Parts: sequence; structure tokens; C-alpha cells
Amino acid sequence: MKTDNGESTSVWMATPNTRAEPQLTSNVETDVCIVGAGIAGMTTAYLLAREGRRVVVLDDGPVAGGETCRTTAHLVSAPDTYFIELERMHGESRARLAAESHTAAIEKIEEIIHREKISCNFRRLDGYLYTEEGEPTETLEAELKATHRAGLKDVEMIDSVPLDSFQSGPALHFPRQGQFHILKYIKGLARAIERDGGRIYSQTHADEIEGLTEDSARVKTSNGATVKAHAVVVATNSPVNDRVVIHTKQAPYRTYVIGARIPRGRAPELLLWDTSDPFHYVRLQRLSQTSDVLIVGGEDHKTGQADDANKRYGRLEKWTRERFPAAKKVEFRWSGQVMEPVDGLAFIGQNPLDEKSIFIATGFSGTGMTYGTISGMLLTDLIHGRENEWANLYNPARVTPGALREFAEENLNVASQYTKLVTPGEVAAVRNVKRGRGAVIRRGLSKSAVYRDEQGVLDEHSAICPHLGCVVQWNSGEKTWDCPCHGSRYHRDGHVINGPANRGLAKVE
Repeated sequence: MKTDNGESTSVWMATPNTRAEPQLTSNVETDVCIVGAGIAGMTTAYLLAREGRRVVVLDDGPVAGGETCRTTAHLVSAPDTYFIELERMHGESRARLAAESHTAAIEKIEEIIHREKISCNFRRLDGYLYTEEGEPTETLEAELKATHRAGLKDVEMIDSVPLDSFQSGPALHFPRQGQFHILKYIKGLARAIERDGGRIYSQTHADEIEGLTEDSARVKTSNGATVKAHAVVVATNSPVNDRVVIHTKQAPYRTYVIGARIPRGRAPELLLWDTSDPFHYVRLQRLSQTSDVLIVGGEDHKTGQADDANKRYGRLEKWTRERFPAAKKVEFRWSGQVMEPVDGLAFIGQNPLDEKSIFIATGFSGTGMTYGTISGMLLTDLIHGRENEWANLYNPARVTPGALREFAEENLNVASQYTKLVTPGEVAAVRNVKRGRGAVIRRGLSKSAVYRDEQGVLDEHSAICPHLGCVVQWNSGEKTWDCPCHGSRYHRDGHVINGPANRGLAKVE
């Protein structure tokens, strides 16, 4: 699967994927226009189309070509944020709703797979949150009680993860979790959407997204075509239609993943995630009749605030070999971007300060597969005017007093990034930029992002992110320019590949 979202290739991108979709070239009218063909957008389109709504899906890359194809495709009923933290920030009843929604999302995925007969390696399996041997267990014990209060009564404490390759400390056992092949699943959704009358367009960039009234909206594309709709859903990982409000309430992080070949039967099919800092998450994916891929992720950092991907991949490999000595050659290395909400819950619903016809889905943290499915379920109800008990929980306009400390910390971090506007460049002159690399240089009162390709040809753009004016940083692992403030990302040729920015870096001649 070819995307321009970075240099690395996930295990999903290297196996059968979605088919090519046409570009939108003429004006269309529809009931709902969905911007973004990842799991949130495609699930929303599928559920709306099943209920007879006319839907149009737009994406400026291939279907599932953004962060969806960079997932590890865990399906867990526990959000990334511990239930003890959700209780602190939101209260016990809302923590229970969060657990119910993620559990319902796994059930919905399973239901869709069976109904549509999608062959995507879906499995129900056990998940384990564990401590390393010898680590304190107080957090795990408190989390078990909070998990039970959240309604997950079948979660239990066990002495160790059921693995022969290493001895862990105590673990929480979460039964009936899940995993699947995300691109095969999305391919099945696309087939069903088009069967039910939906239209999907790739290589179609949404330039402007306007709410006209509470029952009408318009999307203008970069090639001049316009989509008129009663509602628009912006499902672009980070909203490209919101300039400030949502971006003060979530922060972008990069997470790293390796895939190592392991002989069939040398590691069981289960999901693991630990309490360490940095934390790790593990699953298995069938590769052939004789071998599997052991998928291990972690080593997160704030987007644009580190450029040491090889070291992070190296630490993941070392961690993996210490615990799974049967793991062979590392065949896959990739990274992805997750949006971490300051109060631990996604933002799904009507866009704040916008017309009621504009909806967003963002802030999925590390549980994007379930949150993307929750988005489809909740947005379908909201667009139909039906009540949904999750609506207030995930309301994008919410204010969470219990998360004021997290809100302040993230926004102070953003403010500190603007000091780079007045610092010297990373190199003194263009001649110091090596082949295959990028660097920020000072040009008088401004800064430029300079990339030199393997043939020595230079490409220079403004280093100022057009979203809110931060200085972008070079990501040598993916060969992209990443904004350290709100997570906008750009291809080395300057065009935008991830919001909140919705246009590329300005060309410098």
C-alpha cells in the first residue's frame, strides 16, 4: 500500500489492502459528507448507508491511508487512560459509560464482520495489563477495583501473564478482547458502503469545510468540485476545520512499532500492555503457515519534540528479545500519530463554535479502532436526531474541571515551542544539509525547512506551520516535517499530510 504519510511500512500496508477509488471531479449533493476514510469515517459511512442515508466519503490519499493503516489493531474494552484516572476526572458513572462504549464497539465490529462476511483475521482473545516482575502492584490493585466499578466484572487479578518466555508480575486479565487485520476490514466496509449507494473518492483534498445552517453544509475540494450536504463529519485524526478550540484540549504523540518474525506456536495469541514508563503493547499476527509476526509498540514522545527513531526502535527490539527470545529478524518498523485528550476521553459530536451541521471525531489516544467504531455509532445517532447516552460523555464542547492540571501542562508545553522562532537554525547554511536529510535554517527574520534528496537536489519551504505559526522539525524516521505544537505533518516536498493544518508549507524559491 503506497501512502505519503511517511517512509515506514506497517505489516498491514505490506499485505492485501483496499482498492483504488476515483477522484471527485464534479459537484455532488448528498445527505452526509464524510471527510476522512479511516476507521471513524468509514464506520460512520457504513452505518449511515445501512439506514438509507446518501453518503459521500472524501480522502486526499487512499482509503485508510492515514493513521488507520499504522495501527496495531488491538481491540480492547479498557481505554488508554486507566479507569482510576477516568474516575478522578469524570466520576464513576462516566467511567462506566466509557467501558460500556468500548465493549459495545468490539461487539459492533464483530457484528459487522459476520453480517458482511469480511475475512479479516478477526479473533476474540484474552488481554492482560501487567506489571514487570518485582514492580509495585498498588496501581494494578486500585485499577482492578475501578475496572469492576466500571462494570467489567469479569476482569480478574492473576499472578502472572500465561507466557513461557518470561515471568511477569501480577496482571489484570481482560477476557474476550479482540484483534483483526484493519485494511481487510476497511476493504469490507468500502464494499458494503458502495453496495448501499455510498460513494467514496480518493485523492480528493477538502480545502474548505463550511457549516451554512443547522441543516446544510458545504465542502470545497482543491480541484474545484463541491459537495453540498445536510451534515459534514470531519474524521481526519486531528480536525482540519477547527483552528484553536479542540487543539488546546489534545496533544499529538508519535508511537513506534516493530514486527519480528517468530515461528508458529512460539508465542500465544493474546494482547499485552504493561504499566511501565515508557509502556509497551504486544500482539501476534499470522504471517504464513509456519510463522507469525510479533508486533510490539511503545516508546512514545510528543510529535516534533524528538528525532531519534532508530534509538527507539532499538530499545523496542531489545525489550522484545529479552522477553520473546524466539523472535527472529525484525521485518517491519513503523510509527504512527495518536491524539491524546487531556481528560482521557475522545471528542465525538458537534464541532464547538460551529453550525450544528458540522461534526468531528478526534482524540482517540491509543485505542483508535474502538474509538473509531464508537464514532460511527454515536454520530449516526446524532445525525438522525436520536438520543445516545454517550453523547455528553464524548461532547467536544465539554469542560472537565478534573483535568485542569493536564490542560495547563500540555498548553505550557505548546507555548514553549514558540521560542524556536528566535533561535538559530539547526545548521548554518544549506551546504551543511546532507543527502536524504532535512534541517531548519535561519533566513534573516524567518526560518526555512530544507530537504536534500539522495541525488543532491534541494527542496526549500517555509519552516512556519500555517496552522498557528510554530517552527516545524525534521522527522528522520519518516522523512517528514512535523509541527511540535499541534501535530501538523508535511511531506518532505511540503504538502500537508496530517492536520490540523489544511494546506502545505509555503514554497521558498
